[in-house]
Amino acid sequence: QVQLVESGGGLVPAGGALRLSCAASGRSFRSSTMGWFRQRTGKEREFVAEISWSGDSTNFADSVKGRFTISRDYAKNTMYLQMNSLRPEDTAIYYCAAHRVLTTPPMSRYWGQGTQVTVSS
Repeated sequence: QVQLVESGGGLVPAGGALRLSCAASGRSFRSSTMGWFRQRTGKEREFVAEISWSGDSTNFADSVKGRFTISRDYAKNTMYLQMNSLRPEDTAIYYCAAHRVLTTPPMSRYWGQGTQVTVSS
């Protein structure tokens, strides 16, 4: 059974940082694009960042460029999202996605259950 499990969410003041992790199990995603999406209260799910299967290509939403970075550890079958200079508008549930990831509309073969990030002003 394939599982994506996010962790690392929490409450942080504006300007702070968090690192989200997405641990995959049940299969390897070595040859798959992986990504992060978020859903703010009352809004639709939106693309945040993606990383190619090789790890040498990344893509970010304009709203997070320069503040967020994405990486992956193939040995651990884990993906990360480093979030710096957090803003209250980054408050959302963050979802991990893997395999056949599309940014708009948000689509993926596999999704995690989500982790809450709350940024206080």
